[in-house]
Amino acid sequence: MNQHLCLNDIAPGQHAVVSALCSTGSMRRRLLDIGLVENTPVECLGRSPGGDPSAFLIRGAVIAIRSEDCADILVHRS
Repeated sequence: MNQHLCLNDIAPGQHAVVSALCSTGSMRRRLLDIGLVENTPVECLGRSPGGDPSAFLIRGAVIAIRSEDCADILVHRS
């Protein structure tokens, strides 16, 4: 059984697959617009020097997402 984590829990260099989006409103719409839907593979590319935001490879694009928003994205390791 796959353990569900939030996007914050994957370290740079690790891969995961989106399980669910728990965000609402305009942030949910933005995440859906960039293609962050169920079963989308993501890779953590790194974190900023202060630790927030983190960079992720999503559908061929590098996207920076704040920790606050990453907490609402459930993933499982691939």
